[in-house]
Amino acid sequence: MVRAAPLPGRLRRQGFEMSERIEVAVTAVRALARGIGLWEFRRPDGALLPAFTAGAHIDLRLPNGLTRSYSLCNAPHETHRYVVGVARDGASRGGSAFIHDHLKPGDRIEVSAPRNNFALVEDADHVLLVAGGIGITPLWCMIQRLERLGRSWELHYAARSRADCAFLAALTALEATKPGRIHFNFDDENGGRYLDLRSLVASRRAGTHLYCCGPTPMIAALVATAVEAGVAASEVHVEYFTPPEQAAGAGGFTVVLKRSGRSFEVPQGKSILEILLDADIEVTFTCMEGTCGTCEVPVLEGIPDHRDVVLSAEQKAANRTMMVCCSGSRTSRLVLDL
Repeated sequence: MVRAAPLPGRLRRQGFEMSERIEVAVTAVRALARGIGLWEFRRPDGALLPAFTAGAHIDLRLPNGLTRSYSLCNAPHETHRYVVGVARDGASRGGSAFIHDHLKPGDRIEVSAPRNNFALVEDADHVLLVAGGIGITPLWCMIQRLERLGRSWELHYAARSRADCAFLAALTALEATKPGRIHFNFDDENGGRYLDLRSLVASRRAGTHLYCCGPTPMIAALVATAVEAGVAASEVHVEYFTPPEQAAGAGGFTVVLKRSGRSFEVPQGKSILEILLDADIEVTFTCMEGTCGTCEVPVLEGIPDHRDVVLSAEQKAANRTMMVCCSGSRTSRLVLDL
């Protein structure tokens, strides 16, 4: 959710703090597939950008006031540029549509330093990558890294058709160098059959790490299949476009800010983040859906009702931090390090 009419002060709190802002210029724009484009960013002075690891994302602060997160899809050793792939969303709230319609070579915007909630285990015995649609973007970055390291990997990529397949030419060329690693599943070429995730998981090698990015139903199916097959949770890595469950909205608890000593009642239908912003409390945020990790705050007392997809099951059980944009409280009182 994006706040429809934020106060001028709140605009400074969306996305990332001043110290993290990096001015970049759009240096290239090209089509990747139907409805999917690629945008390249470089520093205007040609200096190197902060390094990143495979699976990382950056926030784009757009000229229309919105901030959106996108996975980096270029190789991690290319620190002279950041490249993102953006699919035009038919239900766009102003992010992807603006980028497709208005962001052109020569334009300057600000981006954040890279963050990674979907890190690649580079020394895994084997990596099985499963992509759906635009979910290929972080996985393409991983493939380039694995190739550079000479590691074992395979990709299963589902799309509606070849016209909707991003990086098709590059992937086809890479497959030709060592056949058998890249498998496409196009709906209009196989009678609409989905990827056989059960067979993929069942036939995995020992020590295989599974990575999946794509529509929520695909990710949910892969996770369920992995659990059923007894795959260790530490070997399953997923990244969602949208959270698989609704944000906490029950309310009825008190949030205490330890550093300032202020406390607030959170009513039904309101998020902790909304309450804090209404009180002019400085909080950094981007997605407001629990997918980017920007609004993570340390928890000192109480038990959060975690609804994000950033923290692992172990991190949620530890209750040391929470995402205040979407998570609530299971206790009547929650003390935050703010």
